[in-house]
Amino acid sequence: MEASKTIQHEIGGVQNDALRFGLHGVKSDLVGSHPLQSACESAKKTEELMKRKGLANLYGTAFPLKMDLDRQILSRFQRPLLPSSMLGLEALTGTLDDFGFEDYLNDPRKSETVRPLDLHHIMEVRLGLSKGPVCPSFM
Repeated sequence: MEASKTIQHEIGGVQNDALRFGLHGVKSDLVGSHPLQSACESAKKTEELMKRKGLANLYGTAFPLKMDLDRQILSRFQRPLLPSSMLGLEALTGTLDDFGFEDYLNDPRKSETVRPLDLHHIMEVRLGLSKGPVCPSFM
């Protein structure tokens, strides 16, 4: 008997699905972030590290560990289908008081160039039936 020849196919397993995820841009892969942006990110990391050391010296070494556990718990909280605002995580980290570009230039997810959510695809990804990004961002 001849073995049956089947093609292994995963539902949505192809990342280069132009119909579902749009055309892939090479520029975002080649061009790094702006030097000022990388300097701001490194300054934030340094500030957070100094804050952790100060809290460890003041309250003991268990306090920063408890804050890390709280951060992990709050970063996993998600609404079932829609993207979460992560309000608890923002309150814990103190970023609730930050004034970002989305506060005066609008949220990019609410832009006219954003594709509507494909709720079926989101649930397929969450249930492990499909691979790929949960929500394709821009057209």
